[in-house]
Amino acid sequence: FYLPNVVLAMKIKRRKRDIFEAFPDSLDLIMVCVEAGLGLDSAVLRVVEDMRDARPAMAHGYELLTLELRAGLAREKALRNFAARTGVEDVSMLVAMLIQADRFGTSVAESLRVHSDMLRTKRQMLAEERAAKIGTKVLFPLIFCLFPALYVV
Repeated sequence: FYLPNVVLAMKIKRRKRDIFEAFPDSLDLIMVCVEAGLGLDSAVLRVVEDMRDARPAMAHGYELLTLELRAGLAREKALRNFAARTGVEDVSMLVAMLIQADRFGTSVAESLRVHSDMLRTKRQMLAEERAAKIGTKVLFPLIFCLFPALYVV
C-alpha cells in the first residue's frame, strides 16, 4: 500500500529538483531574450525550444505556460498556474515579481535581472553549504575503513 506513494513522492522530489536546478539558466535565457526586444511570451516560447532536450521538466512547464497564454488565459492567472504546477519557491517568487511588474508598469527586463542575480547568489550559497558538509560525510568512511588499515601497518 505504501510503495506507490513512496515512488510518487520520489518522482515529485526529482522533478522539483530538476526544475530547481534548471530554473536559473532558463531565467537567464528569458532575460537575454527580453533585453533583445522579444516580449515575455515570445521569450518563454524561445526558451522552450532551446531547453526541450537539455531540461525537459523545465521546458514542459514553460510550454504549458505558453499554451495557457495562447488559449487566452490572463497572464496573471497563467503565471500563477505555472508557479502552482512547479511547486518550487523560486518560481513562485518570480511569478509574484512578474505580476507586480506587469501591474505597476515597471520594466520586466529589470525585474528579471534582479531575480536572476538573486538566484545566482542563492545557488552559490547552496554550493558552499554542500561543500562545507562534505567533511563530515567523509569522516565516517575514513574512521572505519582507512584508520584500521593504518593501525595494522
